[in-house]
Amino acid sequence: MEFDKIKNKGQARLFKNDYLEMMTKTHPIVVYCMYFPVIAFMLYHGAAHKGIGAGTEALLFFAGVLFWTFFEYMMHRYLFHMIVSSPRAVRFIYTLHGVHHEYPRDKERLFMPPVPSLILACIIFGSMKLMMGWFALSFFPGFLFGYILYGSMHFAIHAFAPPRFLKALWRNHHLHHYKAPNKGFGVSSVLWDIVFGTVPKREQA
Repeated sequence: MEFDKIKNKGQARLFKNDYLEMMTKTHPIVVYCMYFPVIAFMLYHGAAHKGIGAGTEALLFFAGVLFWTFFEYMMHRYLFHMIVSSPRAVRFIYTLHGVHHEYPRDKERLFMPPVPSLILACIIFGSMKLMMGWFALSFFPGFLFGYILYGSMHFAIHAFAPPRFLKALWRNHHLHHYKAPNKGFGVSSVLWDIVFGTVPKREQA
């Protein structure tokens, strides 16, 4: 997804309706307030009422975090950067992710807005519950925590200078935005970029 000029200032208008426009924006604090209580409640409920042991819970939680990194990579590579041609599909992909590439420093659109986020979270939890039963009460919180780490990292990359030990992640994501949009799909981790051979080349920096 390329634009004649990437705009490092300003913000796109996605909807004429002010209410719909407001619903396309959010702040990290809103996401934290939504999901940290859900994570805590699910872990407590699984341990206290569903008999999930501490070791099993910890293992499933970290497996959920790892699965998030894979989910993040696949969504970013194959959905957010899907090549489409119909006007409706182009509009959908732009609203979903293209707007972020055109206005990468728009801090209000670095997390998914609350309403679609909650709808997707319910669908994903329901799918996990069908596949793994009550163990989803440990796995899904890890998945959510992975999402929060991803969103926080994404916000930090676009808002702040990198700490020394995370410079590689900052570099990869900025290369993805400015020089190599077909590389660097991992945000919270470079693991899957390494696995699938999509790490941006150093000479592109």
